Amino acid sequence: MQITVILCTYNRGGSLARALDSLALSVLPETIEWEVLVVDNNSSDNTKAIVEEFCRRYPGRFRYLFEPQQGKSYALNTGVRGARGDILAFTDDDVIVERMWLQNLTSVLHDERWAGSAGPVLPERGFVPPAWLALDGPSNLIGALCAPWDAGDAPGELEEPPHGGNMAFHKKLFDKHGLFRTDLGPFPDAKIGFEDIEYGRRLMAGGERLYYVPAATVYHEINEARVRKGYFLRWWFDFGRGSVRGMGKTPTAWAILKVAGRTTLTAIVWWLSLDPKHRFYRKCRVWYGAGKMVEIFGKKSAKREHNPRAGQESTV
Repeated sequence: MQITVILCTYNRGGSLARALDSLALSVLPETIEWEVLVVDNNSSDNTKAIVEEFCRRYPGRFRYLFEPQQGKSYALNTGVRGARGDILAFTDDDVIVERMWLQNLTSVLHDERWAGSAGPVLPERGFVPPAWLALDGPSNLIGALCAPWDAGDAPGELEEPPHGGNMAFHKKLFDKHGLFRTDLGPFPDAKIGFEDIEYGRRLMAGGERLYYVPAATVYHEINEARVRKGYFLRWWFDFGRGSVRGMGKTPTAWAILKVAGRTTLTAIVWWLSLDPKHRFYRKCRVWYGAGKMVEIFGKKSAKREHNPRAGQESTV
């Protein structure tokens, strides 16, 4: 068995170096061949130099690929095509993995009953939020900071798709079910997301079984530069767009009315709220609803535009 860890990056600098340091310390049986494939998504910083230094320090362990088309799904698909392993593990450029992470995540895939596996993504410890930001409770906004995901303490079959910072699949699944959707996933100017969740849903809809491994833990960096209200509002707006795009179909008129009505009610609650955390949470939810509406009507407009050369309707 050979394992390829795929890590896509765009202008992450120091965070990338910390992630690669943690991966270099991974412990696996000597019978397992493994590599870390870093896909540079057209970075403009010193990303290439950082990866090349790891390639020199750990010959044969790290490899570098360049993907000029910006958008995480383009980079992911380049990584899938370039991977040497028959098991592909995915993580992010702003997480720290535990030494046994890769072994714990992939060992279950020796059993052919399981098409893929996933583990928890937890926030790094020690972060102190500002007064307007809740990280727990009903008004929590931690998802915009570090995309946490935790299915509990018990291992077993997953009933929901995993998140992209901590998942693994047999490579042959990409031949069977296709690659990541390139209209989804983060772009430099938009945090659309949902490329990981959509792929997991696609596998599960196709009858594939995924296994949850709570012992395969990664810790997500909380970037201080993101702790700004403008960042959160943009993230929630793009999250709303991605939630519609990930559905793969235009919502019904009734669903559109529900979104509009819920967003209007949320806006009223936002204006009336006095607690700073609750107030900002509701404001983010208004931006989320606005993102949904923009994507919905963008899809409707795109469907009306006919592409005569392709002989089909254009897509979002």
